[in-house]
Amino acid sequence: MATLLVLASAQALAAPAPPPPSPADRALSRYFAAETEKIERACLSEIHTLEDWQARQAEYRRQLQDMLGLSPWPERGDLRSTVTGTIEHEQFQVEKLHFQSLPGLYVTANLYLPKERSGRLPGILYVCGHSRVATNGVSCGNKTGYQHHGAWFARNGYVCLTIDTVQLGEIEGLHHGTYREGLWWWNARGYTPAGIETWNGIRALDYLASRPEVDPARLGMTGRSGGGAYTWFVAALDERVQVAAPVAGITDLRNHVIDGVVEGHCDCMYFVNAHRWDYPLLAALVAPRPLLLANTDKDAIFPLDGVLRTHRKVRRIYELHGAADRFGLLIAEGPHHDTQDLQVPVFRWMNRWLKEDQSAIDAIAEKFFHPLDLRVFDTLPADSINTNIHELLVPRAQPMPDGLDASLQKAWLLERVAATRAQCFAGWPERTPPLDIKPAIRAERDGLLFRAWDFTSQPEVGLRLYALGRVATEKPDRITLRILDAGEWTNLIEALSGAFAVELANERSALGTNQMVSDPEAWAALAGSVAGNESALFWFAPRGIGLDAWSGDAAKARQIRRRFMLVGQTLDGMRVWDIRRAVGVVQELCPAVPVALEGQGGMGVNVLYASLFESGLDRLILRDLPISHRDGPDYLNVLRVWDLPDALGVTSSQLTIGLYAPRLSGTRGGM
Repeated sequence: MATLLVLASAQALAAPAPPPPSPADRALSRYFAAETEKIERACLSEIHTLEDWQARQAEYRRQLQDMLGLSPWPERGDLRSTVTGTIEHEQFQVEKLHFQSLPGLYVTANLYLPKERSGRLPGILYVCGHSRVATNGVSCGNKTGYQHHGAWFARNGYVCLTIDTVQLGEIEGLHHGTYREGLWWWNARGYTPAGIETWNGIRALDYLASRPEVDPARLGMTGRSGGGAYTWFVAALDERVQVAAPVAGITDLRNHVIDGVVEGHCDCMYFVNAHRWDYPLLAALVAPRPLLLANTDKDAIFPLDGVLRTHRKVRRIYELHGAADRFGLLIAEGPHHDTQDLQVPVFRWMNRWLKEDQSAIDAIAEKFFHPLDLRVFDTLPADSINTNIHELLVPRAQPMPDGLDASLQKAWLLERVAATRAQCFAGWPERTPPLDIKPAIRAERDGLLFRAWDFTSQPEVGLRLYALGRVATEKPDRITLRILDAGEWTNLIEALSGAFAVELANERSALGTNQMVSDPEAWAALAGSVAGNESALFWFAPRGIGLDAWSGDAAKARQIRRRFMLVGQTLDGMRVWDIRRAVGVVQELCPAVPVALEGQGGMGVNVLYASLFESGLDRLILRDLPISHRDGPDYLNVLRVWDLPDALGVTSSQLTIGLYAPRLSGTRGGM
């Protein structure tokens, strides 16, 4: 009986099975699969010969630099390196040191030096993964968690520099802006912590190459997990890395987006994918230098199938160079752990290419020191900018210069519109698909005609447009198209259900069976606003709202938004596209009728941007706009192009704008 009670208790405590995906969920999955396949199919498809690669390599590097937020390069100033102490071992010594990759951006590090040295030795930059090491609440840096790698290299004739990351260093910064902290403005700023880790790695190579014990022509780089990712980024951009061995730091876009691997990674693993890359292109930029791609077969966050797909694509680039022997693939058994089965082949790879030594390796990697012994600072520096580097790394666009005459103002603003299309909305479809408009609802009440149409914004993105006008009005003299956020859509359905509850059965179901969705008073007010004039009201909710709302909690919603970024989009950026498509539907249904677009808050900003790329609009009605894109919406890189006051300036020069209860200040262009 006791056993039965235990089993019953265990069943009672078991987590409930997740609900089955809704039609909107399934459509979203198909959408991400289709977008991923486009990027996957395009990756390296234009490379057929070595000459093709050589002609494009510099542009690829420029794009990667841009997507890491490092374009233009930060100023390469004095490193201001300082050794704060030394630890002795019978075979090697460790210097505790720091340098500044930017003024005030401290990189804490340990330098492992063999005691027996003859001439200049090969140097290794070891970059660390996610390992928080703290004693009594004091961070010792993740360099101390990976100390066994530096010790092994020093015991075997290398100089090894092991550096802390921003997130888990002695001065603890932030990697989890979109993952946990809701800092969606990182997308708008074009910031990713992968950029600062890449920059710190490049400056670490500067330091390592400056040491008199190191041969700067023989530099290798390795690390695992996050350190594996930073190895890819640095080696792709900096050819001083002669040999690379990233461990468990890469897989392809299919794993991240379709298989959900993104949910296990913080922001430091990703570039801001404005150029719509798949990860084999990143890996290929190391060619033809010796590169070992290492992973385990049961790694849940770098799955084997994606690693193998990446290897196949990159191998072709090495073969074009005639350097297939310089590209290795290591698959060890096991999960996402730092094991000897991974360590030893990496050590062997470095020996082979940096020392021309292929003899057996017998010494294992060991930790010799307490983490506190390797700590660089006794007191953290007061001038550190590590904790807010995300505010400083990527230059923010300057507003339109004062004093320009009208023609120069127009030219400046139009150039910014073109830059916005290229840098912020590159994920929009290259070809505009048919709208495929289909009637969904038609009903009359109190002399009013209520209609709805379904249409295609993109394949797998079907949306609904609603309208209300007088029955007697064959063609309205004016149309207002209101773009709804989630709360406004709910209010609309409650109002319309006061008269058309049966016709709106699907909408009422989407709101939940326990929710009141009929409001006769709201219907009366709505009917009164239409009954006495010849105009018509249209309403539209972009993707992710209303009938297209996706299920799940706030955590799932975050991961959906992160998937959009990985395919070179943002959710709000694609909502701008949806609004453009809804305008097209209205103009097709009611040709030559003036159309006003209306929206509030962040959705009002989406309305504003849709108006930049659509013709034939009459006016905009914008309510309670945010002051800046920092407050939303987030379009990739938009704050590197301009901010809301200048976007309003170009629109106001072409359309009449009504601003109501605005929080926006400093508007330009006649506002």
